Amino acid sequence: MQVPFVPLPYDCPRSLRPRPAEDGGFSVVLPYRRRGLFFRSFAGEVPDVLRKWGTALLTAALAISVAACGTNKDNGGVVKDPAQAAGDAKTGKEAASKRTTYPFTVKDSSGKEFTFAKAPERIVSLSPTETEVLFALGLGNKIVGVSNLDDYPEEAKSKPKMGNLQGNPEAIIAANPDVVFAGLSLNKNSVNKLNELKMNLFQTNPKTVDQAIERVLLFGQITDTQEQAEKIAEQMRKEKQQVVDALKSLKPEQRKNVYIEFSPGWTVGRGEFMDDLITLAGGVNVASDLEGWKQISEEKVIQSNPDVIFFAKAVPDLEKTIRGRSGWDKIAAIQANKVIGLDDNLLSRPGPRITKALAEMAKSIYPDLVK
Repeated sequence: MQVPFVPLPYDCPRSLRPRPAEDGGFSVVLPYRRRGLFFRSFAGEVPDVLRKWGTALLTAALAISVAACGTNKDNGGVVKDPAQAAGDAKTGKEAASKRTTYPFTVKDSSGKEFTFAKAPERIVSLSPTETEVLFALGLGNKIVGVSNLDDYPEEAKSKPKMGNLQGNPEAIIAANPDVVFAGLSLNKNSVNKLNELKMNLFQTNPKTVDQAIERVLLFGQITDTQEQAEKIAEQMRKEKQQVVDALKSLKPEQRKNVYIEFSPGWTVGRGEFMDDLITLAGGVNVASDLEGWKQISEEKVIQSNPDVIFFAKAVPDLEKTIRGRSGWDKIAAIQANKVIGLDDNLLSRPGPRITKALAEMAKSIYPDLVK
């Protein structure tokens, strides 16, 4: 059995995107609860684990057509990268009274330059994270389409669906958006298709909590909602600082080792926002010698002897799998019953709620320090 490449219009970890089959092998999605985040590549016959999990996998490319709002570089706008543009909005009370001056020119995380002649009136979001940011900015009435994966806030569920693994080009064309927001991890084939059609696909890729805050401010500039963006950013900074202050008495040798698993055998290393979360929460990521989203051996986790193990609550039987692995009963976290399930939607989306995820993580690691 061969399962070909499956494009995913979602801001999942880039290193987990499926790849084209090679040498008779195949790439598959290991989905759970409408997320579609995790991928595996195999060679030869289908492993039994796939029969157990199911292999009803979709294989359609996202061919999206939307109305663009123009990207002329010579219209008098000032070119800024996302961090610079967001920084300009981080001026407290001054930002609250400032309106965006159009035309407004900015680069997204892919390096592509955009010029907005005015605030977008019709917006499509292909990422749950972007959708959360847009709703938080009060733009719900301008959102004309979201991905099938979007489930927060509640209002997002009633928005027209633009598809997920398959995509729904007809629906997106009919939505006639001025801009489409998505994560940088949107499948390359889908991105190429959008670029061929000269669509306004604006991609983001925050790697830290601070960059998640900067994205809120940047979206505020693009959409002329800077006052609300600054309020959100200020609340996020406050929630982050509360955690930092609560842990300021921790000495380096007191920091606990933390392991996080979001799909069987997969963890996160340095260079991803979840690694930043672990560090801010006072933990030491036992996979920090890895980069990005990677598979990790059971032996390496045993040797690292984490004090706390976090897992995604939505993955079926993941806690049971973790506790039942050979030799893992000797790990400190399991002996101390510090195997903790977290809301994977809250934890895996670097949007306005990410600092709440930070507080939850820190409280789980240091319940005596973080209240």
